[in-house]
Amino acid sequence: MATTLRARDIMSAGVQCVGAHQTLLDASKMMRDMNVGCLPICGDNNRLMGLITDRDIVVQCCAEGIDPATVQAGTLDKTLHWIDAEASANEVLETMETHQIKRLPVIDVKGGHQLVGMITEANLAKNLSDKQIAEFTSRVYATAG
Repeated sequence: MATTLRARDIMSAGVQCVGAHQTLLDASKMMRDMNVGCLPICGDNNRLMGLITDRDIVVQCCAEGIDPATVQAGTLDKTLHWIDAEASANEVLETMETHQIKRLPVIDVKGGHQLVGMITEANLAKNLSDKQIAEFTSRVYATAG
């Protein structure tokens, strides 16, 4: 089943970005209102430039005693991994497993390099086999021994 699926078949569409110049308070309100734990960060050109999670806000801002209303979302961006919308499900899994990530932005490379969706663990669970999910879980949640 997964060999014929593409990233665009697995993803959640309609992803909304937080602007790089918006505050972490804005980002946290967006996450609350959309019931998500991660948002893409888009620059002034509306291109993907990073991801921010609820955990990033708590650990890198609130836990340090910094007011989230004073920090721009773009300052918390980190290494960004993404996948082409036409990539196979196996490529999606490989990318997420290799980088041990639980969320993967989907870019339509042929369509102007625009953000078109996000793949999360829930998307994988709905679309892939139990064996693939078990393998993904063991690789992404593996700890150094």
